[in-house]
Amino acid sequence: MSQTSRKTDRHPDPPEVENPKTAPVEGSTSNRIKDPDDWVTGHEPMTGAQASYLKTLSEQAHDPHAYEPDLDKAEASKRIDQLKDEVGR
Repeated sequence: MSQTSRKTDRHPDPPEVENPKTAPVEGSTSNRIKDPDDWVTGHEPMTGAQASYLKTLSEQAHDPHAYEPDLDKAEASKRIDQLKDEVGR
């Protein structure tokens, strides 16, 4: 039985290129953390995960008004951060 030879040519590994998503930003420890006001999709409705987490945190913080079902992603993120601080998470 004869073995067929496989073509094993592969592209060479690309040269090291700095990934702008992981490169440090001057004056910042990370550029992965953006202000929610600067999010491109911040105006879109909050995600299901945000809604669920915000609802849970608002209950734990005894602040039912912190949860509003019509929040956008940016505002939900801000409220989540605020409530996390309040409940010690």
